[in-house]
Amino acid sequence: MKIRLRETITLMLLLASLSWSQAQITAPVIRGKFGVDADVQLDWFNEALKTSPVNDDWYYRLGSAANTGIFIIDTAGAGAKMAQYAAGKNLTTPFYKKMQYPAFSIVGSRTLIDAIFVRDYHGNDTTAFAAGSDKNGDSPADWTGDVQSIPNKNDILDSYVHIRREGPTGTLADTLWMYGGLALEATNGNRYFDFELYQTDIFYTRATKAFTGYGPDAGHTSWKFDAAGNVTQVGDIIFSANYGSSSLSSIEARIWIDEADFAIIPNAFDWTYTFDGANSGSQYGYAGIKPKTADPFYFGTTNSTTSWAGPYGIVRADNSVLTSFAAGQFMEFGVNLSILGLNPDKLLGVTNCGIPFSKILIKTRSSVSFNAELKDFIGPFDLFLPDKADAAADQPVFCGATGISTLTVVNPYSTSNYAWTTANGHIVGATTGTSITVDQPGTYIVTQTLATSCPYYASDTVVITSDPTCVVLATNDVTLSGELAKSVVNLDWSVFQNQEVQSFTIERSIDGTHFTLVDIVNNQSPTTRYLAYKATDNVSGLNGSYVYYRIKVSGRNGGVQYTRTIRVALDGNSTGITLSPNPVRDHFQLYMHSDADRDVQVQVYSVTGQLMRTMHTQVKKGYSTISMDDFKSWAKGMYTVKVLAGSDTFIEKMILTK
Repeated sequence: MKIRLRETITLMLLLASLSWSQAQITAPVIRGKFGVDADVQLDWFNEALKTSPVNDDWYYRLGSAANTGIFIIDTAGAGAKMAQYAAGKNLTTPFYKKMQYPAFSIVGSRTLIDAIFVRDYHGNDTTAFAAGSDKNGDSPADWTGDVQSIPNKNDILDSYVHIRREGPTGTLADTLWMYGGLALEATNGNRYFDFELYQTDIFYTRATKAFTGYGPDAGHTSWKFDAAGNVTQVGDIIFSANYGSSSLSSIEARIWIDEADFAIIPNAFDWTYTFDGANSGSQYGYAGIKPKTADPFYFGTTNSTTSWAGPYGIVRADNSVLTSFAAGQFMEFGVNLSILGLNPDKLLGVTNCGIPFSKILIKTRSSVSFNAELKDFIGPFDLFLPDKADAAADQPVFCGATGISTLTVVNPYSTSNYAWTTANGHIVGATTGTSITVDQPGTYIVTQTLATSCPYYASDTVVITSDPTCVVLATNDVTLSGELAKSVVNLDWSVFQNQEVQSFTIERSIDGTHFTLVDIVNNQSPTTRYLAYKATDNVSGLNGSYVYYRIKVSGRNGGVQYTRTIRVALDGNSTGITLSPNPVRDHFQLYMHSDADRDVQVQVYSVTGQLMRTMHTQVKKGYSTISMDDFKSWAKGMYTVKVLAGSDTFIEKMILTK
């Protein structure tokens, strides 16, 4: 069969090429309410202001006269990044920014599934292919990374990816779109690149210069079909583009298959009968596909004049920092995955959570050939993966058989759903949401799904225990803070009714849930009302990013109470801010660590960049708490909280709900 297929491929390619020109549009267009015009500014289309139809894009430009569209990439901290560049810092350090909305957010008549912006290494690039013969048809097991000086036409500077559905329902009935953007060092000549989409958790380790986590079929995951042409397994996908000096010259979409599957006619798309594996006799390789209809599925162009590069600017190979792309430097494309037949409901009938890939690797090639030598790469990076639910209790131990405790998801994702269950405890009131109230000891489980009708995504367990021998201690105001110094955590706490205390039990956890004894500190001055205490804990043997502490306060009358739990970063980078609760209904507390006494300014911005509120206050060295309230009248949605403390700027997202 393989021989007969290869004998007929030439004829099939000639027939397929007759309609191939209809598959792509190379002029600037707006599709899916997004500007595919090689420009990164919303409401700006084909080098001119445009407010109708809606023109979303990667960024909002401060001072723009119009604001009918929305911008996609999170711009919090852009000013600080540009200030670092101006000071000559981090010029060669890559970074990434995610979508400014939570994944799967519905905004207007569009479902914003996810997005990412990634700035690559340049100069001596540490994520590049070794000089040789690595190519698209190879297994990633055979690819070799290296530190390389990349030719200008292959040197990736910045990359963009965005996935959305266009339509009013937020379901599979809406058109599925993928958008991509790429800035290269070269500004003219032919450029060749691939956006490769993987099913597996592929990963590149710079220390070993090797890829791991690739698929089982010659290094990829193959698409599988039944005899009727229905997809039974989704595999890897690649979009390969060739750009000339001023426009897109060609594009093709391919999927990884067993070559024998050419004998099957897929229901969702057609073959172009191109096929490239590692060599001419390979069983597996990338096969070209095209839509069942003549409708165009691919749109792409490059900027014909200089254009704004966004709030993060662009860092060229010579480390110059510019605010604009040179003409021909930025290339942008959009793919209608529904027309191409890659909408999940047309494949496997999955829920509206389904996306036909999970990791993205962006590569450049040396020539037009699909199997030309690979040069630079960026990634692999993932999308659609919010933080997994992490839950905690404000009162993890009941004094006696009963009590009241609030269980909260400490890292809530606004578009996720959370459901709570218990087999041996008791939940008071609602069993869904980011927090619940319980009044009995027991084991409580929170289950996270990414959106309505989505399958299980993650879960976490909170255990409430009881101490039946104690009696309630009168409320005693105890503050606790901690700071890492080399391998030792310095703990400080103070108590306002010290004469009522028998002892303090210091407890430590590496997951914020399960605590163990560190030390017991007895009352150091039983007749003194207010007293400050200190203790140390050697954490050199601990693994993980954070360590958690709380103190059990034992009273002279037999009562107990617990302090709030604090978190200390084990890498020493404890500087930052945390909001709680978040999502916010009417108020929040901002927990901040400072390395000195400081005047600080807290600013709250809307998603459009409008300054909504400013607060001036002071913080002490160590941990401080700043309270802000009166948000009931604000529109629900995403806000940015910025804290200015001396030369430091801290950024955190605030999700406001009703």
